[in-house]
Amino acid sequence: MRILFITRGSPASIFGLVPLATSARNAGHEVLLTSTASMMPVLGTVGLPGVPVTDFTEEYFGSHDRDGGPVAFPEHGARAQSLAAGAWFARLAASTMDRLLQVAADWRPDVVVAGRLDYAGPLLAARIGVPFVRQAVDMGEWDEVDEGAVEELTPELKAAGLTGLPEPELAIEVYPPSLRPARAAPARLMRLRPGSTQGRLERWMYTRPSRPRVCVTPGSRANPEQHLDYVRGLARTVGALDVELVVAVPRALAEALRPELPGARVGWVPLDVLAPTCDLFVHHAGGMTSLLAIDAGVPQLILPEEDATYELARRTADGGAGIAVAREAATPEAIRDACRELLEQPERRARARELSREVAALTPPPGMVPHLEELVR
Repeated sequence: MRILFITRGSPASIFGLVPLATSARNAGHEVLLTSTASMMPVLGTVGLPGVPVTDFTEEYFGSHDRDGGPVAFPEHGARAQSLAAGAWFARLAASTMDRLLQVAADWRPDVVVAGRLDYAGPLLAARIGVPFVRQAVDMGEWDEVDEGAVEELTPELKAAGLTGLPEPELAIEVYPPSLRPARAAPARLMRLRPGSTQGRLERWMYTRPSRPRVCVTPGSRANPEQHLDYVRGLARTVGALDVELVVAVPRALAEALRPELPGARVGWVPLDVLAPTCDLFVHHAGGMTSLLAIDAGVPQLILPEEDATYELARRTADGGAGIAVAREAATPEAIRDACRELLEQPERRARARELSREVAALTPPPGMVPHLEELVR
């Protein structure tokens, strides 16, 4: 069986599909992953074959329309931001369609698997007449994002003979059962321990320190131009507590931050290795980070960057395993108070461990491969 995995243009979107893709390959199936040209080095680090299907980056379409004109992302408003995000990811998907069709002509898949916001997946599957599988890579609720995507993808939907995004033949979700959204559609639940760029490990990365360990991360997209001041301030705020501070950031941002945070461990760290050694994660409502923290049974302080991602933060917080603080309320005092509560209250830690046990009981990625095989049969 040939399985084509379609990802967007960020490391997180790749890491989320790595476990299922690797499981399928280990089961003897042929696997190919597609993404942007800029993500090919990332694909190389996870040991899976990759094909670039657009020379544009994901970030480009967040600020440009299809003709290269400027597009402003809304500063406020969850719905406005969700619709804009859908159009953003749809423009990226549209830019890949010609090359995806060529890839499918050269290497015809039996099934297409795509992440939740990888809109090229259902379009390609419909165009070539093969089953479509949608695998979530986070716990977000994206109905409004889909609305924005459908409007942007009108030409592509028409070319495929569609009036809306086709539903998947198989939907795979990755949330703990107790955090299931009220309006969630039927889906199979899978335990997701996302892949990650690996490297030489140091002993401290996989052992627990004598003091509580707090990991601060702004995600894999963070860069010095946009995030230096923010991460510097957040790290100093959290580092004022009696904790061991790990600031997990991409290399360029780490090089800028390291001289200013002499007491912290700063750099790219495989979070799947680090997570079980942590007592608290402080992050930006990142889908991968949140899932890794839940899997490891670690409480979370979530500081959403956009109004649209507050829902993800709220669900985790309402589940008892974290605290969500909106941007306008994220003062240094509020952040430190929330950290203390999460580190000191046994109820929060116990709830995080309960969620971890829920996740551990879900079907692992190898157990999903037979469902892909059944679709093709």
